[in-house]
Order: sequence, then C-alpha cells, then structure tokens
Amino acid sequence: MESKRTKSDLSGNGGFNKFKSMELPRLVVVGNDALEKTGATCDKLKLGGKTLIVCDSTTKKIAGERVAELMEKKNKSVDIIEISGASQDTVDSVVEMGEGYDFLFGVGGGVPIDVAKYSSFLLDIPFISVPTAASHDGIASGRASIDRDGNKVSVNAQTPLALIADTGIIANSPPRLLASGCADIIANATAVKDWILAKKLRNEPYSHYAANQSEMTAYSLIENADSIKPGLEESAWVVVKALVSSSVAMSIAGSSRPASGSEHKFSHSLDRLVDKPALHGEQCGVGTIIMMYLHGGDWKQIKTALQDVGAPTTARGLDQDEEDIVEALVRAPEIRPERYTILGNKRMDRTAAESAARETGVI
Repeated sequence: MESKRTKSDLSGNGGFNKFKSMELPRLVVVGNDALEKTGATCDKLKLGGKTLIVCDSTTKKIAGERVAELMEKKNKSVDIIEISGASQDTVDSVVEMGEGYDFLFGVGGGVPIDVAKYSSFLLDIPFISVPTAASHDGIASGRASIDRDGNKVSVNAQTPLALIADTGIIANSPPRLLASGCADIIANATAVKDWILAKKLRNEPYSHYAANQSEMTAYSLIENADSIKPGLEESAWVVVKALVSSSVAMSIAGSSRPASGSEHKFSHSLDRLVDKPALHGEQCGVGTIIMMYLHGGDWKQIKTALQDVGAPTTARGLDQDEEDIVEALVRAPEIRPERYTILGNKRMDRTAAESAARETGVI
C-alpha cells in the first residue's frame, strides 16, 4: 500500500532548505581585436555614466589608454588611475577616488584586475575585466589576492560583469605569463583531489559539477599542453577559455576550492619566505608536481605538461634556493589551516618534505 504524502511532500518542500547564489560574468568577449568591442559591450550591458580605469604604467600603454579612447567615443566620462601593487592601501586609494563613479575597468595582469575587482566590491559598483595577459585564473573569478601587512590574503571580490580578452594582446605578452596561466589551470588537478579528501574526511560541502568542470579544464590542458605555443593567438584563445572555465567553476562552488588546494598553500608559503617570489602560477605548478606525488597520482604527467607549456618544474626554474622550497613545504599547512588538504593541518615533517621534493626532481 502506498503511504500518504503530505501537502508539504507534494509541494516538494518537505525538509529541503538548500539555497545558493552564484555570480557569473554576463558577457565574455574573447578573440582577435576583442578590445575594439569595449564600447559595444558597455552599450549591451547598459553601462553609462562615469568610469574609472585601473591599470599600471605598462598596461596603461598596452590597453588602458585605448579603452579610455573607446569609451570617450561613446561620450562616456573616463578617468585613469595608475597603481603599482595590490596592497590594501592601494585598494583604499582606488575606493576613495572611485566614489561617484558608475563602474570600473581592471586593465592588466593580476594586480590591476585584483585591485579593480576588490575596489568595485567595496564600492558596490560593476567592474569589467580586461586582461592583457593570461597569467592566472583570477581574470573572471570573484576572489582577489590582496597584500596586507606583508602577507597575501584571498578576499571576496566582485565577479566581473564582463570579460574582454583580446587574444592579439595576450599572445604578444611575455611567454612566461602565458605559461604561468597554464600552470595555474593544471594546478586544478590536485586542488580537486584535496577537495574530495576534505569531503571524505571532514564532510566539507562539495559540488560535483564544479569539481568536474575544474578537473575537466585541467586535464584538457594537460593532454594538449604540447600544442600551446608562445606568440600564437590560437594558444592564447585556448588558455583564456580554460581560465574562464576555471573561474566559473569557482563561482559555481561559491569558493576557490575547485582551483586552490595544497599546491596554492605551497605557493603562498613560498611567498612569505622569499624576497622575490616567482609568478603565482609558476609556483602553483611546481607545487602541483609535489602534491600529485603525495596523492599517489601521476606526477610525471603533470611535470611533462608543465615542461611542454614552458613553465618551471624545479627550484632552479623558480629561481629559488632548494632550502626555501623544503621550508615552504614544511610550513604550507599553516596557510589557511581551515582548508583541509593532503598536507593536513600540522607542519609537514622536514625529512618527508625533502624526500618528496627530491623524488619528484623539484630539488
């Protein structure tokens, strides 16, 4: 005999109380001469009024001034602010200047985009991401990396309302930046493994969809790494799409979990130890080799893929001392201890850390 179903059951609401809010870019404009679509993109999004362009001295010349020209042709009021770092003080300056503006542009690499996305979050106005290099997956995400008291911290920020990525500009950026972006995507392979581990051992909330998208993005690049060549717009096209896919996975998850695990802890730990860190993606790539080894996965596949895209795979490639690599591994669990990974929550044994680095050829 069928059991009677209550009115609550029939309505589909019995015992269900999940709720989620996701922010994704409304428009993603990628390709040859995409920068020239800036005005049309703003029209489509019905963005008017005053706009502030955040860039550095280099990216101002590469794209910032052109964005200003294109906006002025649309009779928009435009100002440019040049920055030199992603510190909290810089953000405060942009926020102070940004009062009264209707939206922001972040034009450049990681620093201008991080500052623009966090400043727009604090100002509660939209922002448009205009990457001049594909060096990391923050170009379309809702997280920003900001320097506070000498330490980099990850903060909630504004997801870009639109992304405008000109593959011609990105292809002409230094090859090292494209390789760094590739390495940041490849790092998703261990980030997802860490997330699964946290789900199993700590019952951490987990999104199969976000994890699958992140992992698919990583392995799609790993399996086609030998086709990524510097100076080619086609390569820039592939990498930008992968970075956007990674950013979307984070938006779906509501956190950076799909793209940030033990390998990112290693990178941030190294940032704290050395005076001149390598690029974020480069360090995460090297960290991914070691973390995949600790997970018992195919770390050699990761290493080969990084070599194919031109990213470093050793301490020497990062221009760091071997001792600092080991020390960064030892201290990595102290970075965001609430985020459980293969490293656990306590300092790694030094002998084990050195052994992992040597076994993988990192030192």
